[in-house]
Amino acid sequence: MAKQEPIERARDELFSHIHRCGVLDAEAADQDVWMTETVEYLAERYPDLEVADLAKLKKVGLQFCKPVISRLRRSRPTAESPADDGASTDGAVITESGEALLGEPREA
Repeated sequence: MAKQEPIERARDELFSHIHRCGVLDAEAADQDVWMTETVEYLAERYPDLEVADLAKLKKVGLQFCKPVISRLRRSRPTAESPADDGASTDGAVITESGEALLGEPREA
């Protein structure tokens, strides 16, 4: 295995910290503060990194925290109807507002 460059090791360590610290579920402002502090820590651990490398690490880290498909927008079953999974008997998927996404519209 080839020896990794300091920027690659720092990037891998940053991703590891992101996974372990739960920053993925934080608000965007909190993620920015956390990322700034973590990149400062990485600057101490990897003194060979230049300011441009640290800026790149922060940018990549913030992009990593914003997945293409948001985990927060998934619909969750309501407590009132735990057995209702949103699907009708004809295969239509019903939204919380009662609209049919697939199949025939649901009758009121």
